Amino acid sequence: MAHIVILGAGVGGMPAAYEMRELLPKEHTITVVSAVDYFQFTPSNPWVAVNWRQRDAITLKIAPLLERKGIAFIAQPVASIQAEGQQITLADGRVISYDYLVITTGPKLSFDEVPGAGPHGGHTHSVCTVDHAEQFWKDYQAFLENPGPVVVGAMPGASCFGPAYEFAFILATDLRRRKLRHKVPMTYVTSEPYIGHLGLGGVGDSKSMLESEFRNNDIKWITNAKTTRVEAGKLFVTQVDDLGNVYKEHEVPFKLSMMLPAFKGIDAVAAVPDLCNPRGFVLIDEFQRSKKYRQIFAAGVCVAIPPVEVTPVPTGAPKTGYMIETMVTAIAHNIAADLSGQPATAKGTWNAICLADMGDTGAAFVALPQIPPRNVNWFKKGKWVHLAKIAFEKYFLNKMKSGNSEPVYEKYVLKALGIFRLEK
Repeated sequence: MAHIVILGAGVGGMPAAYEMRELLPKEHTITVVSAVDYFQFTPSNPWVAVNWRQRDAITLKIAPLLERKGIAFIAQPVASIQAEGQQITLADGRVISYDYLVITTGPKLSFDEVPGAGPHGGHTHSVCTVDHAEQFWKDYQAFLENPGPVVVGAMPGASCFGPAYEFAFILATDLRRRKLRHKVPMTYVTSEPYIGHLGLGGVGDSKSMLESEFRNNDIKWITNAKTTRVEAGKLFVTQVDDLGNVYKEHEVPFKLSMMLPAFKGIDAVAAVPDLCNPRGFVLIDEFQRSKKYRQIFAAGVCVAIPPVEVTPVPTGAPKTGYMIETMVTAIAHNIAADLSGQPATAKGTWNAICLADMGDTGAAFVALPQIPPRNVNWFKKGKWVHLAKIAFEKYFLNKMKSGNSEPVYEKYVLKALGIFRLEK
């Protein structure tokens, strides 16, 4: 009998647990360990920040969902991993042994890399967690009484640019609905070399389309932006040219700001010898397995993926939902194969597919594969994307409630975009 431990219970960990339970015989036990006792649908956090969603609508208590499927759950942060001894130690001192460890922890949010950044004692907000989104909403309500300049964007080293674009447009839409947009100058500050780069080297016509949308929404921008520090009401930015030489120094005023941070691996994972790269992301082979420890697998944001290209200010490559879904499926099948004495054959994908909300419209992009040259390089805008993201939110939450391991992107999103199994 094997014991599979899954670290993390987000958009990777929960589907991993369901899929593992469906594939493996009942004599094998599965335990999910999470720092918090709730699942949060992270893509909806920008809506929470402007009160288009409430916390209860996008979070679910984990324990009853997993227990109904015969999956154990422990709500504790992991303190350390003893990879050689195949054990983990939790924050409360408990030690758990495993036969297979699946790391789906997501990232550590590295606000400390820019002095004065972050919602914990700093001067910028985030929508990376539902807690952070709720904190923005709290400050936003006071801001609405006395509006002023807003800054939205992404710090040097950031890799998840989609939510920053989403939030800029969602915020602009919300302010228009409140008849306050004319009182709020908006600036988008990003480490990307150009608008629409997205950490992917651009997708289709993303550059001209997103620039046009920024103009239509009266949002100014600063690209190749290295944010060096943040003070109360002021963002200090060194803008460089395409060769990395200093082009201009900016002091961008704000009354409210949301800047996505760079990511790192969580401390317990990053501390394991030879498991991770210098940023703490897990080094894996083509089967989602650690290159050092055969009993450790990883999926999602915690996985090491090289940047698509070198940029003047560091940018990372995003890990989209479709990518995470295929990684999780590969892990489940490869562990099942290993338990039956068969070699690993299942592989995840580095294809990028995203539905991005823009307030009252939206943008969808598909990059197959993620690293150019691509078989598919597609970017489209329309109200249908806004509606599709709402539908996807509801579907995914229902999937988590029911314990369904059905592959959402493969069956629905790709099909909806008209390229179902294009690569097959």
